Amino acid sequence: MILIIKAIILGIIEGLTEFLPVSSTGHLIIANKFLSFEGDFANLFSIVIQTGAIFAVILYFKDKVFPKFDSSKSKKAYISLWSKVIIGIIPAGILGVLFDSKIEAILFHPIPVAITLIIGAIIIILAEKSSIKVTVKNDSEITYKNAFLVGVFQCLALIPGMSRSASTIIGGMFLGFDRSVAAEFSFFLAIPTLLGAGLVKILKASFVFTSFQWILLFIGTFVSFVVAYFVIAFFMNYIKKKNLIPFAYYRIILGIMVLLILR
Repeated sequence: MILIIKAIILGIIEGLTEFLPVSSTGHLIIANKFLSFEGDFANLFSIVIQTGAIFAVILYFKDKVFPKFDSSKSKKAYISLWSKVIIGIIPAGILGVLFDSKIEAILFHPIPVAITLIIGAIIIILAEKSSIKVTVKNDSEITYKNAFLVGVFQCLALIPGMSRSASTIIGGMFLGFDRSVAAEFSFFLAIPTLLGAGLVKILKASFVFTSFQWILLFIGTFVSFVVAYFVIAFFMNYIKKKNLIPFAYYRIILGIMVLLILR
């Protein structure tokens, strides 16, 4: 029963943080430490339950993921957008496959996460304070080069605590994306990226789980799905009107608190 409660708590944390620029993986690593839920299965659990948040993205953006084509032009635009998404996931996909195990062994700990939270916050503040001219105001204006470069920024998210959402949104902003366009493209990149990461983790584990572990994975994934859907709706509305600096301040406060508590 205690493990089920922990799975629910972690599912809530994942849903709350996956699409905010605060690092869901970082939060889960910190939470796992305080919940005494650590080890190989805990690390796998933290990655796999991200798929719940991805299904929330698919549902929220269903009209762009599974559109009804009313013309050849709309079909061409759809193919163009998702071709760019595929280009965007290549850099992190390659590095993830090559270095996933090493990154997990070295950096999946609260102290490295806390330091990265603070460093990432500084990068967010610098991006928001920079006077970057907006040149990409909708997803049709994203070029293949833009998509690849945002994908390069996404590689930063391999470091737990950096945040995939923060890396891609800030990357897009540095490239001249409107903030809401950067956020939406970040969500689209998340679909194949996180589904792939979850599948790789399960394949590496050879699907060898106890029935109770499968239950824990299902609970965490379902809870993250429900919570993430409402967070996406909030964040897309928020980012059209406001900047990311409050999230940077939150990251700094959390990072300092973790360093002080676990020093």
